[in-house]
Amino acid sequence: THPLGQTLLVTAGAGLAQVWGEPIRAIRPGDVIWFPPGEKHWHGASPTTAMTHIAIQEALNGSTAEWLGAVTDDQYAGEVAKD
Repeated sequence: THPLGQTLLVTAGAGLAQVWGEPIRAIRPGDVIWFPPGEKHWHGASPTTAMTHIAIQEALNGSTAEWLGAVTDDQYAGEVAKD
């Protein structure tokens, strides 16, 4: 989670992103994703392709993120939502 939210700008490759309780989304170059403050989420490369992105977040009281538990293999391998 991020105390003031996070914006991702996907620049290359292919990736996945998921807000807890919502479907996994495929993300591609040119996508801009906004995660509101405090929203539990994860993002990373797809299983077969690397992803490059720019992550933008501001600090609140010196913190830009609260790291939670690792994404499990089962979570990562979940079904990706259809566009």
